[in-house]
Parts: sequence; C-alpha cells; structure tokens
Amino acid sequence: REPFLSFKITHFPLSYSSSLPYIKEHFSLISTTRRHTPYLNSRSVMVPSGSIVSALIFFALSINPLEARGPFNRLSGKPPQRTAAGGICASSVRIYGYKCEEHDVVTQDGYILNMQRIPEGRAGAGDMSKRQPVLIQHGILVDGMSWLFNPADQNLPLILADQGFDVWMGNTRGTRFSRRHKYLSPNQPAFWNWTWDELVSYDLPAMFDHIHGLTGQKIHYLGHSLGTLIGFASFSEKGLVDKLRSAAMLSPIAYLSHMTTVLGDIAARSFLAEATAIIGVAEFNPKSGLVGNFIKIICHQAGIDCYDLVAVITGKNCCLNASTVDQFLANEPQSTSTKNMIHLSQTVRDKVLRKYNYGTSDYNIKHYGQVLPPAYNISAIPHDLPLFFSYGGLDCLADVTDVKFLIDQFKFHDVDKIEVQFVKEYAHADFVMGVTAKDVVYNKVATFFKRQV
Repeated sequence: REPFLSFKITHFPLSYSSSLPYIKEHFSLISTTRRHTPYLNSRSVMVPSGSIVSALIFFALSINPLEARGPFNRLSGKPPQRTAAGGICASSVRIYGYKCEEHDVVTQDGYILNMQRIPEGRAGAGDMSKRQPVLIQHGILVDGMSWLFNPADQNLPLILADQGFDVWMGNTRGTRFSRRHKYLSPNQPAFWNWTWDELVSYDLPAMFDHIHGLTGQKIHYLGHSLGTLIGFASFSEKGLVDKLRSAAMLSPIAYLSHMTTVLGDIAARSFLAEATAIIGVAEFNPKSGLVGNFIKIICHQAGIDCYDLVAVITGKNCCLNASTVDQFLANEPQSTSTKNMIHLSQTVRDKVLRKYNYGTSDYNIKHYGQVLPPAYNISAIPHDLPLFFSYGGLDCLADVTDVKFLIDQFKFHDVDKIEVQFVKEYAHADFVMGVTAKDVVYNKVATFFKRQV
C-alpha cells in the first residue's frame, strides 16, 4: 500500500522554528499564484489547489469552545482541571456514582479502539433486557470525554443512562485511548494512513458488532458533527442498518458550502493540512507547535483576533459556561491523521460525499477502478429508518441552508420516520456542552429513542 500522498521534495530548513518564515512565504505564494492550477505540482498526489477548504474549518467541528487565551492552551491562572489520565470511566463517570465499563474492540485493519459502557443509571439497572443500547459518537479532534465536561445532570451519556438506556461511547482511532494497533505504533507514519473512509468502513462496524454481540439488540446511534457524517456515509452503504434501530444527528454535516465562519475565506488560501503533509507530518496534532504556529500565522495574516475562536469559527454559542471551557482546554483537542484533514477539505470543496481523492486519475483508478472516487449516496439510506435531526440557527458550520439541503435528500423518506428540530439560538458546541441542552435537545432525543420499539 503506497503512502497516502507523494510529493515533490520541497527543501525546508531542517529546524522547524527556522522554517516558519519560509513556510509562510511558500504557502502565501501557493494561494496567490497557483489558484488556477489543477494541482500544486504535476508530480504530486495532492488535493486540488482550487479547494475552498483547509483543515482550519474542521477544527471548528469539534474545537468550538476555544474561548482560549492563546490557541489550545489552558486558561492561565486556573486550578488544575479534571483529565482522563486514568481513563474516561474513572475520571468522568464513576465519580458521579454511575457504573462504567472500559471496553476495547479491534477493527478489521488492526486498530484497537477504546469504548465506555454505562449500563445503567444511578438508580440501578432494572431489567437489562429492556435497556436499549445507544452508541454516542463524537466529532473530529475530540474523544468521548467531550460529552462529559458539564455536571452529571447536564451530560448526555448520563442523562440517557438515567432515562433507561444502555449507553456506549465510541473513541475513534488516533484519539488518546485509541492510539493502539496490533502491529503499528503511533510513531510510524503508516499508523496514520487513513481518513474518515476508514471510520466508515472499520471503526463504526467494529463498535456496532461489539455492542450487538454483547446485547443482542439493535442500536440507537447518536452523532455530532463528524459523527453525523460518518453515520450518513455508513448507513448509505447499508452495512450496519440490520443492527441499527434509529439515528439522532446533532449539528449534522454533509454539505458546507454556505458556512459563514470568518475563517472560511482564510481557509481557502491557507492549505494547512496540505502544508502539514508536505513537511512530512502524518499525525495532525493541534497541540503541536507546528500546527499551532500555522494557525497563528493565518490569524495574523488575516488580521483576525483569534482570542475567541468559538466566535471566529462557529459563531457565538449561547450556552457554554467558563468551567466547561476550562475542562475542554485541559483535555482537548485530540490528534487525527493529516490524510483525514485533507479528505475533509475535499469533502467541502466537492460539495458531495466522496471517498478520498488520491489526486490523479491513475491513483484513483488503482484504488477504485474509476477516475473519480465513488460517492456516498445519502438518499440510499433506508426510507423506513427512524431519523432525528437537530440543528442551530447560529451554527456557522452546520449552516441552516446546508442543513436544509441535507434534509432535502430525505424527501422520499417515510414521513412518520423523520423528525426535525430547529434551535434558533444554538451554535455548534451548544449541542455537546450547552448548559441548557438537556431541556432543549437531550430530553427530546430520549423521547425519540423510546418511541422506536
């Protein structure tokens, strides 16, 4: 299997700190002079330079609450925050009096994924055979702990457990507790040779098989942001629908052509993920100096005050509190692969859900047997699958126009099998960490799940 990208060598200085001025100049040049060339160079297997995307957009899919005093750093002067050093169950579930189990599952391509199971509420289990399993899937650059930063009575997994569900949280490959493989190490580039295609083909199936094998029941799926994207793609290929009971999609993304984030225009010229790949970094780690410095350069060049990234990227979330932001900054963001960030950029540019584009017809034919990567057909999702959508009026990423276009793909869906909620005052992160989300969204999700017998 060849490397995910092959590049003509660009001679950056050996020291990263000394290379920053060169990188800044080089990528400014790319954005201004190569805008109309089909690829960055004729020998690259590369994302087309006309892309209106960069990985910065996708920081917003999960790094929304960065009202940070400097990108990705803890707030200065704050006391130590709760982290998941001992595992998510120990740090964020059992401390509230809930039972919690740590599970490991192995994907067909060898990744070892960590999952958490909250089998019952604080009041006890009752009849376990009547507790329907729910799989909760996070977005990009965070892990399952992102659902647990608020007090217990405001956290979605615990709310669902108290309402009678058998709750499972997934952690996709590359996140802190899923950085394991049967043969590979995270220090090897091959460990990071994947995109969200592999989350669709391997990660979700492994989680579904594990849950179904232990419970013998069909599964409710709940995704946020990228978690919705991989859900749509997976269910459209119908490999999991025989184990699926229903799906709830919060801040659903599939089409992003109308996003209004201030950084959208800057992302069109920055090529952050491509820049990271060119200098040979397979792991896209937002906490690293490399990525952080790229962000600083972009903000500086654009004249944007990135002090409050939540407002700059997603619009102002209505309902986050300071303690939630502190918890977030102590634990997130998580790593993903640079290849995944490039694929996400392609997803935005093409305005269609396709598998990863290797950049040349020869490579695409080698992988797919056709010039363009195959598309995921959302309308192929079974018309009788119960679906719940919830989206916000102030979400600058899952923009109202784009979500309406997405929902229109389900125009032939059974009318009594689809439910749509619009929350005028919500932005992207409110659906995961908003202090009002229990009353506004989560109770409605629980009611929706309970109707699917």
